[in-house]
Amino acid sequence: MFSAPTEQYLEQAYHRARDEYADLGIDTGEALQRLARVAVSINCWQGDDVAGFEGQEGITGGGILATGEYPGKARNPDELRRDFEMAYSLIPGKHRFNLHAMYRESDNPALDRDGIGPEHFSRWMDWAREMDLALDFNPTFFSHPLAKSGYTLASRDEKVRAFWIEHGKRSRQIAAHLGAHQGSASINNFWVPDGSKDEPADRLAHRELLIQSLDEIFSLAYPREQTLDAVESKLFGIGSEAFVAGSHDFYLAYAISRGVMLTMDAGHYHPTESVAEKISAVLPFCQDLLLHLSRPIRWDSDHVVIFDDATRDIFREVQRARSFDRVHLAVDFFDASINRIAAWVIGVRSALKAALFALLEPTDLLVAAEESGDTATRLALQQELLTLPFGAVWDKFCLDQGVPPGRFWLAQVKEYEQQVLRKRQ
Repeated sequence: MFSAPTEQYLEQAYHRARDEYADLGIDTGEALQRLARVAVSINCWQGDDVAGFEGQEGITGGGILATGEYPGKARNPDELRRDFEMAYSLIPGKHRFNLHAMYRESDNPALDRDGIGPEHFSRWMDWAREMDLALDFNPTFFSHPLAKSGYTLASRDEKVRAFWIEHGKRSRQIAAHLGAHQGSASINNFWVPDGSKDEPADRLAHRELLIQSLDEIFSLAYPREQTLDAVESKLFGIGSEAFVAGSHDFYLAYAISRGVMLTMDAGHYHPTESVAEKISAVLPFCQDLLLHLSRPIRWDSDHVVIFDDATRDIFREVQRARSFDRVHLAVDFFDASINRIAAWVIGVRSALKAALFALLEPTDLLVAAEESGDTATRLALQQELLTLPFGAVWDKFCLDQGVPPGRFWLAQVKEYEQQVLRKRQ
């Protein structure tokens, strides 16, 4: 893939970095082995601007809005799969693929979301098996005529609630089927964007309805080996600026009281709130935790994940809590203003860089300084870590995983754009 001198240069750079980290007691080889076990669930909806394949494109709702018109978005499942294969070939490690219910495949144009079943995802399963990918799942409570009021599971209309409850039940059935056949539990994440554009007169009524609906959906127990249920909060969305029934407080209480997994999305909180800080606050009370890595700008705009302070803080907290085995990771962004394949690659590689940065931290040294009251040493070490040759270790990981290090992946994306994406009308 690369000329010998290039690989030799990168190997030499890695050896120098390895020795420098060793001075702090960090085994870079062990960090790379641990990173290879970090799996990120990669979102399908980046490839087609959250449109899905139900034949209802143009129906939006629930705070969903992909902006931009960069050419080449996937128009059907086969194109989406092909595009992801290209992106995946440039991402180091072994990861997962995250499906939404509206990406089902069916020849029946009348099929609605309360009628979906595992058979409508059989081609996704076959493809995932060929790709050696595990699939995660999400029911889709937006972009549908019965979501236009702003309410689904929290609707006062009993018929509307019944439709969405059935959709939730069928989504759990699908996730359990995926997990049973792939030998890895499929995480089924419930994000219900029910809310109001202006101040409601009775918030409690909608939240009580949401509790009743969720309880009915989760009434049937599935083995943890097949599927794990998760509930995701949000601060606000387009059309729900004043009120969202499923707030953080609501779902924190629901998850703990019902024994389901809590999902925390990096963009679903007040701008000054730190998701990283919440991790150690929640872990003592929850068996598992799902993190959606995203990048909000001004609001929950789901920008592509980058190697920024917020993302590094999240992974540092997971590492310091020694909880990579309890914290499940997923990316959640959609940007239609740039090359969509590049967005996938940038986002996931950035998340993995942040994970490696955390794994290279001499946490024991920091804790020892803290416990002895030597907070000056703690601060000094934290600052010095920022300028250690982290990039050389990352390049080594890419080489070992058979993907381009550094910026060299971009040329392949550009070539694919010219040969494939630009030819789509």
